[in-house]
Amino acid sequence: MSDEVTPEEFEVPSTVEEILEERSEAEVQRDEYKDALQRLQADFENYKKRVARTADDVVARAVADVVAKLLPVLDAMDLAQAHFESASTSELESVEAKALVQARSLLLDTLTKEGLQRVDEAGVAFDPQVHDAVMHVEGDGSGEQIVDDVLRAGYQWKGTVVRPAMVRVKG
Repeated sequence: MSDEVTPEEFEVPSTVEEILEERSEAEVQRDEYKDALQRLQADFENYKKRVARTADDVVARAVADVVAKLLPVLDAMDLAQAHFESASTSELESVEAKALVQARSLLLDTLTKEGLQRVDEAGVAFDPQVHDAVMHVEGDGSGEQIVDDVLRAGYQWKGTVVRPAMVRVKG
């Protein structure tokens, strides 16, 4: 047996019409493969974008969770600073008080640069998305609800409420 191929083994089209028909079928098949490849490429690009978005969301939630766990530390520092400010002048000028104020400021400044926003402003319109009303006092009758006092600061992380501000509402 020989590995040579003889011309009789090939089916050679005999007419121009057959050649054109075979060429047309090959072009159709080529176009189908090309379309399938383009769809596959588009699907893969969409998959990569979806995976990247999911990874970004996971990281953002993890960071927001860490920030939420740091909020009690900020609360404790706020209370200690308020205590030192209400105490005598000698306590306010103590090394401990200065160290506490600097540590609080450093922590708050660092978190603020990364996207933390403190919600602790009185006199603004009450917003149930960022405020948690725990007390209510009568207002002037205008019907508008105003934050009268902030009992505990709230925080937003990159625009998302991590903890609403605990407030007293007037109105």
